[in-house]
Amino acid sequence: MAPTKTILRALAGETLATPPIWMMRQAGRYLPEYRATRAQAGDFLSLCYNSELAAEVTLQPIRRYGFDAAILFADILLLPQALGADLWFVTGEGPRLSTIQTQADFDRLGPVADIHETLGPIYETVRILRRELPQDTTLIGFAGAPWTVATYMIAGRGTPDQGPAHALMQENTPLFEALLDRITAGTIDYLAAQIEAGAEVVKIFDSWAGSLKGDAFQKYALKPAKEITAALKARYPQIPVIGFPREAGDNYIGFAKETGVDCVALDNSISADWAAQHVQVDGCVQGNLASSHMVTGGQALIDDTRAIVKAFSNGPHIFNLGHGITPDADPDNVQRMIDAVRAG
Repeated sequence: MAPTKTILRALAGETLATPPIWMMRQAGRYLPEYRATRAQAGDFLSLCYNSELAAEVTLQPIRRYGFDAAILFADILLLPQALGADLWFVTGEGPRLSTIQTQADFDRLGPVADIHETLGPIYETVRILRRELPQDTTLIGFAGAPWTVATYMIAGRGTPDQGPAHALMQENTPLFEALLDRITAGTIDYLAAQIEAGAEVVKIFDSWAGSLKGDAFQKYALKPAKEITAALKARYPQIPVIGFPREAGDNYIGFAKETGVDCVALDNSISADWAAQHVQVDGCVQGNLASSHMVTGGQALIDDTRAIVKAFSNGPHIFNLGHGITPDADPDNVQRMIDAVRAG
């Protein structure tokens, strides 16, 4: 049966007169209602693992803006925690993890089969959302890509150049690849469980794909995305997969064909005109307004929004930002963006 929800229609390859729209990190600190719920939860991880409150913050931007999709509120580092890494968040600085730098560190990780005990509340959030979301709103589940997740697990934190992960890749390739394989297997099972709970689309976030060059991109960004997508398609052929190899540059070309993803999400370091010519030819694309417009607003926001819609108007397109919305964004600018997309 042909899909009726606009996001699913675009993911199936349909060119729509008005592109469907959602926004990365649409449940976030720029919204006062989110800040209130997070305060109620106590801290970020408590919010992620409180199914009722996580569902609430997922629903907040849907109520406020009427986006065409909701994305599960969670974090890409919940999987490492479920695999046995220690995870905590430092206020104002971000996540911290116990590091994987030696074979002994790796050996302390648990088996993939055990992840669901920790991640059960996330699946319950998905079930709540499938009950409570509007009938025409698509529910997106997600996970971090193995390379991006590995960079955090190796360094114990976010780094500007992913240097510790690149160093381990060079100095102890077998250990690095064993970690990537463990994350890949965990990601497949994690996303499959989200689908079983009710996710209608899944997205793989490779936030640091741009730091992989040449053969490393092929081996550590493209190959795991292909493996995850193939495994999910074998079990759930009707579930679309979105890939986001952020800042991949020329490696965006052919990414959909090589990996089997149904849609390639684009960052804003490339132009929509270039992407229409080189990436959209292979199917649906998602993106790619600069998130800074959500802070600055003005006519530039409207002009760039319209230009992106126009550039991608000859093929399947889901409107989104090129990166997540930032905490200093003005909620009114989000509405201005949506109005500009839907006004045609």
